[in-house]
Amino acid sequence: MSHIHSLPAPRVAAAVALALGLAPLAQAAEETTLEEVIITAERREQNLQDIPISATVLSAADLDKRGVTDLNDIQTVAPAVAINVVNRSTFVNIRGVGIAQSAPTSNPGVAFYIDGQLIPHEQFIGQAFYDISSVEVLRGPQGTLTGQNSTGGAIYVRTPAPKFGQYSASFEQTFGNYSWIRSIGAANLGFTDNLALRVAAVYDDRDSFTDNIGPSGSNPGNVGLKSGRANLAYRALDGRFTANLRLEYFDWQTDNNAVKNRNDAVTSDPFTIEEDGRSFMDQQGHRKSLELRYDLTDNMQLRALSSRQRGKTEDQTDGDRTATALPQPPNANVGRVAYARTGFKTWLHELNLLSTGEGRVQWVLGAFYMHEGIPVSLLRDNRNTRDFVQSNSTIITHAENESKSGFGQINAFISDTVELIGGLRYSKDTQSYNRIALPGPPLPAGTDRIGPPASSSEWTGKAGANWHVTDDLMYYGTISRGYKAGGVNLTLGTPNFAPEKNTVYEGGFKSTLADKRLRLNGSFFYSDYKDIQFSSLFNALPLTQNAASGKAVGGELELTGRFGAWGVNAGLGYLDAEFAKAASIVNTVTNVQTLVPKGASLPFSPELTLNAGIDYAFEVGGGRLTPRVQWSHVGSQLATPFPTVATLVPSRSLVDVRLTYERDNWQVEAFSSNVADKTYIASQLQNSTSATGGIIYGAPRQYGLRAKVNFGD
Repeated sequence: MSHIHSLPAPRVAAAVALALGLAPLAQAAEETTLEEVIITAERREQNLQDIPISATVLSAADLDKRGVTDLNDIQTVAPAVAINVVNRSTFVNIRGVGIAQSAPTSNPGVAFYIDGQLIPHEQFIGQAFYDISSVEVLRGPQGTLTGQNSTGGAIYVRTPAPKFGQYSASFEQTFGNYSWIRSIGAANLGFTDNLALRVAAVYDDRDSFTDNIGPSGSNPGNVGLKSGRANLAYRALDGRFTANLRLEYFDWQTDNNAVKNRNDAVTSDPFTIEEDGRSFMDQQGHRKSLELRYDLTDNMQLRALSSRQRGKTEDQTDGDRTATALPQPPNANVGRVAYARTGFKTWLHELNLLSTGEGRVQWVLGAFYMHEGIPVSLLRDNRNTRDFVQSNSTIITHAENESKSGFGQINAFISDTVELIGGLRYSKDTQSYNRIALPGPPLPAGTDRIGPPASSSEWTGKAGANWHVTDDLMYYGTISRGYKAGGVNLTLGTPNFAPEKNTVYEGGFKSTLADKRLRLNGSFFYSDYKDIQFSSLFNALPLTQNAASGKAVGGELELTGRFGAWGVNAGLGYLDAEFAKAASIVNTVTNVQTLVPKGASLPFSPELTLNAGIDYAFEVGGGRLTPRVQWSHVGSQLATPFPTVATLVPSRSLVDVRLTYERDNWQVEAFSSNVADKTYIASQLQNSTSATGGIIYGAPRQYGLRAKVNFGD
């Protein structure tokens, strides 16, 4: 990547354009320029090309065009992103940094936001992916501009803002194979010039890709989502004051994940399982937030956001993933039927003082506070094979987390073309863990079930410089450091785990070429990753340990072009991530401390992530007919630091096609994903307190029709 970066950006862009055959198209096709891409990462709307961050920004039109219908699809359109759905959680890793396995006391390393409010836990980030305005994927530590600190990056999801004085609505309907029905409705009610309401809702139901031939009566892998949100906006004082009250509710009910037993003795068909234990997973919750903005002067704004979030996950699993295994002894490590319930009660508050206007100096000051309670019940029934009746192994805990931080960043032009950046953050986190009930013999009377709390604090920051060579070319260099809090382990007497830190040295360029018809952005980086947190099991109980350190080098290259009727996009991510020192951590499979050698690959670190798409718009019958082909490749990766057949997620390359016809206020689309119907492993599950691990296979070929109509303004 450094060789690519050493060439002048225009020369690189010209070479890429020639390779794709775009130069002739630019001459022959109607002249069309790219729309400006807006990013809100610095708490204000700015042009992506002016921000010194490696980022992928996708508008609503981009998401539709590239077939992104859920969070998991982001890895097919954004370089250096790996997303794995594991049990109750969606693990997001960027450049090999994020989260590898869930624990009630751990935090993700990639911060996730919806309309500015942090969603602090990976269990509840996938249920709001509808009626989207834009998605911003930021690579590298983020912490001097917003919310919570992060070691790997951040994802910002924006929903459409209410429009004052306008009435409009839209309805979208999808029908597909596997009895897929997805309905999305939205309405904008602009009551006055100062009061408006936007509401949206989704119903998404699909049968499983997998057949369960066992007697349980459940069908793991099916999908059932009902969700709705509302955004009430008010403004006053000639627009100097704005308020947004946002409400959201979601109800996600499935028969849990379809997990293929690695030792299936009945059938090798990846989409056939046999379970006699009834499985289900219900995730419900609501979020309420109030965001206030007030322009103190023409160049300074005060912003305040408060959010209350509640979420609940309740699930039951066939612990042995078979229909033949006998009940286990009472003290067995893996139960026949496992039941789990986790609750989250979270309060968030953020206060910002922001510069506004077009001055040579721009700045952000902020304070962030979070408090939450997390009750967890993990129960296992070894004597019954279909439903949970009575627990033979009981874990009941309650965690209390508190996070406080202050942060700020300043961007200052010291000349017409050179901009300096400086940012600083102080974070302090505390956690207590009440072990109400644990498996094994009763604890001696008077035992302190809470034990010493975990407390950690850290200074992190960012420094850099931008060189705005022209309005269409910028080079940048930054040093940034992220932090993820430490925490408490379940077993009494087990040491707390320390915070992890990630320092990234990054350089890159942003360029707009060919008379604003071609955008080419590139970055390269070196990452120094310390005290990496790994969650596993020890004697069937959750355990989080710190590995020594890791290091990574790599880079990303993204291209977007519009040449008359032709549209192209491409993305490339290269990552070489490994342990910088040997580390001894518990192997989930063997349940013993195992040495991970220096140079071993870090989990969820695919060496190559690639995507490319091309479309062409025809004028037909007063409308526009657009065929499109989209290709993506995610390289092989490990689910844990220990390479075995049970931890390897092999590489996969997928092709999607769609044909869209648009006219006036409606459009209809025929689509097919995974056209070649490739069978691939999407996630490798390891043993947990509730069940034996196994394989989750990715979606086979899907096809269907989608129609959308807009009403009003």
